[in-house]
Amino acid sequence: MTSRELVLATLEGRNTSGRAPRDLWTLPWAHQNYPEMIKKILADFEPDMSGPTVKFATPSPVESGDPYEPGEYIDPWGCVFTNIHRGVIGEVKKPLVTDDDWEDVDKVHIPEEQLTFDVDLVNESCRNSDKFMSCGACPRPFEQLQFIRGTVNLYMDLMDPPRKMMEFIEKMHDFYCRLLTKWAETDVDCLNMMDDWGSQQSLLISPTIWDEIFRPMYRDYIDIAHKHGKKMFMHSDGYTLSIIPKLIDLGLDAFNTQIFCMGADKLAQFKGDITFWGEIDRQHLIPNGTLEEIDRAVDSVYHNLWKDGGCIAQCEFGAGANPDNVYRIYQRWDELTANR
Repeated sequence: MTSRELVLATLEGRNTSGRAPRDLWTLPWAHQNYPEMIKKILADFEPDMSGPTVKFATPSPVESGDPYEPGEYIDPWGCVFTNIHRGVIGEVKKPLVTDDDWEDVDKVHIPEEQLTFDVDLVNESCRNSDKFMSCGACPRPFEQLQFIRGTVNLYMDLMDPPRKMMEFIEKMHDFYCRLLTKWAETDVDCLNMMDDWGSQQSLLISPTIWDEIFRPMYRDYIDIAHKHGKKMFMHSDGYTLSIIPKLIDLGLDAFNTQIFCMGADKLAQFKGDITFWGEIDRQHLIPNGTLEEIDRAVDSVYHNLWKDGGCIAQCEFGAGANPDNVYRIYQRWDELTANR
């Protein structure tokens, strides 16, 4: 099978003879500190997922700086990130919207220029690759609202939403829907979305508020993907157990979440209902675990969650990671699935 065929078979629960597909995430920190090891991992365990070349006809009028270098970076919405460490992204320290009634929301720039990407170039990239191709956009409504308003302020606003905040959410959602629709009309294989929803032990906001405000947005994004014959992938850090059944109900195809915050055994109830797009514990095991502990972690994911697919061998090579452990993750996945 080609990489594209392998990923599709895994997502659809019909991977009875192929290995687990591979997807390596790297932060610039890893390239800066372990360039040779990254080359070795990519050579020995070639990834099955990729993305197209993207060019915009209209440049961003507000984005500036480098998100992975010390100093300030301004994102496409106008949010200012402050970074003190090279190779990782910084944080927003001064929110754009400071008025409690969101009267100053006009400070926010909705990045319509992202709709000007070159469709022909995207389609050419997809035609020239046999990898499973992801789109070059990733809606993140909850996180973007935090960047705009500040996390604590947003949590308070969500308890009694200001009218202008809700009006802005409608505009943001409309933009995301138009952006995903344009990407869905290209030759990519999947669309993406993300929001970090979990703390170490629970959801970050009330599940009722999640249902009322955010679940309908995710439903629309997933519906756009499926209407155009695409898969939908989502990333969310933290303890997300309470929303996984809801995401399955919405039709989400693949979920990247911190399995080891919850335990693979607790997620076994969802085996065959959704594909777990990684991951192996990057908080403790990847930086500090032994090779034997890495093996046990991969084994746990495989035995609890694999069902003729349902797992993608993904992990993040980020700040503090032990490169030997990253290498071993892919080696162990191959041992479990490549020779069945």
